[in-house]
Amino acid sequence: MKIEEIVEKVVAGEISLHEIDNYLEANAAMLARRLAVEKLTGAGLPNVGSTIIDYAEIKNRNAENVIGATQIPLGVAGPIKVNGEFAKGNFLVPLATTEGALIASVNRGMKAITSAGGSNVRVIKDEMTRAPVIKLGSISDVSDFLSWLHSVEDKIKEVTESTSSHLKYKGFSSFVVGNNVWLRFSFETGNAMGMNMVTIASEKACSFIEENFPKARCVAVSGNMCSDKKNTLINSLEGRGKTVIADVLLPHEVVKSELKSDPYLIHEVNLRKNWLGSARAGSVSQFNAHFANIIAAIFIATGQDVAQVVESSSGYTWTEVRDDGLYVSVTLPSMEVGSVGGGTRLPTQREALSIMGIKGELPHSSKKLAEIIASSVLAGELNLLSALANKELGKAHLKLGRNAKP
Repeated sequence: MKIEEIVEKVVAGEISLHEIDNYLEANAAMLARRLAVEKLTGAGLPNVGSTIIDYAEIKNRNAENVIGATQIPLGVAGPIKVNGEFAKGNFLVPLATTEGALIASVNRGMKAITSAGGSNVRVIKDEMTRAPVIKLGSISDVSDFLSWLHSVEDKIKEVTESTSSHLKYKGFSSFVVGNNVWLRFSFETGNAMGMNMVTIASEKACSFIEENFPKARCVAVSGNMCSDKKNTLINSLEGRGKTVIADVLLPHEVVKSELKSDPYLIHEVNLRKNWLGSARAGSVSQFNAHFANIIAAIFIATGQDVAQVVESSSGYTWTEVRDDGLYVSVTLPSMEVGSVGGGTRLPTQREALSIMGIKGELPHSSKKLAEIIASSVLAGELNLLSALANKELGKAHLKLGRNAKP
């Protein structure tokens, strides 16, 4: 059938939107679906249709029922000097955002950090987790089950690693409530963020468990102890994905010349806002000013799983006033990023990654990306704290967020 015929059948209710893929080539199906949506809703979607995305490339991979694409402004901040284990040198960093002043804010922080010799950053842990919840009959069964599980851990390693040549089994932790057991499996996943990889591996582990310990039944391969796309204390304590720490020592003259501020004022804002204010508000692990702002912008630009901003942006900003300057660090326990898979395969996202020299399967590319993101978060925190100390926040948003004179 022709596109026009398919559209009419959708409007008449004879074909559903997702069934269009059964009748047309991928990109023709995307066009037909968009035209049908226009007729069904009365909305005009010419800009949604102005996309370079090849639906044939993302079909059954990235999205379903595709009608086009949404565009978000993409800017760059930097350069920032990064002294990492995997990211070494000066980097421009892409940020996709609709928030005026954000990129300028990060840019000013990067300038200050670079003037101070650059950020020092390390990935201190790299393990993706998945935690099935297992149901047993009684606490006696639970005790027997855990003893048995430790005795067959070599087999668990074997069956999980059989699912991918890129996956390495690291171990598990167990958590018990009554007759319920959560097994928090940890894996290294190479350059992939790895959520789907560890899900497949954990399903394989659960099948082995049910076949060899009949009293155990896997209720769900994800039992929320993982924890994915949720702000949880376990992620803050144990980490999920990459645990990354970045710091810098800003000489007093850099604080004064680049940030137009005072180290003691910045330190006081951090203590009273990020620490005392967050504690009084009942925060579990968000002792920072705006990690999520920078992480969301880079995630969108580079094709990361945007919903994982929830746990990726948990973390802590620490400051100290020293004789030789202002020390600032950011600790991100659960940064979940990859340089291959997911949205990283999309054309503009690949280009954004290439700005930072991130190229898919090159060794340690995902760790390099994590170090650059953490350094960018450090820059964003530093500038916002100084803007608050200087009472500049409202003026900046008036100028760059509303195009108004302060």
